[in-house]
Amino acid sequence: MPGTVQVPSLEELDVQEVAVSSAVLKAAAHHYGSQCDRPNKEFMLCRWEEKDPRKCLREGRQVNQCALDFFRKIKVHCAEPFTEYWTCIDYSNLQELRRCRKQQAVFDNCVLEKLGWVRPDLGQLSKVTKVKTDRPIPENVYHSRPRPEPNPPVEGELKPSPFGSRLFFWTW
Repeated sequence: MPGTVQVPSLEELDVQEVAVSSAVLKAAAHHYGSQCDRPNKEFMLCRWEEKDPRKCLREGRQVNQCALDFFRKIKVHCAEPFTEYWTCIDYSNLQELRRCRKQQAVFDNCVLEKLGWVRPDLGQLSKVTKVKTDRPIPENVYHSRPRPEPNPPVEGELKPSPFGSRLFFWTW
């Protein structure tokens, strides 16, 4: 039926939330970005191509699952240095990261030793990358209108305006 919107069921939308604060996200951002790069980019590509969040629920679940797995690994292997790092960030008002460089170094060393994750270089995660996906390409990726018909050919002869240009005052 045209005009009817299909809404996903509550079971399709029900996922375990990643219940962390902004300080925790800021402390984990570099490592999370490198570990969950593929699902995040796949989700963003889906959202850009489909222009309909209902069509990207599977990719959204993968992003959520990757985040949950990431924080579980951090909790198991490097809970203490990570807690010290994000607590420092939280108490230093989320803006002055330079005050927490010692805690950051301890956390980065723990993650490197126990999980083998190297902190990405500055700007590494913001580089443009191609995303290889299994999803089929949508029919109209840009969701653009069909092109209009070209102007019909002019019949007769076009004559110059008898009173000159409307923009005569621009020419000195």
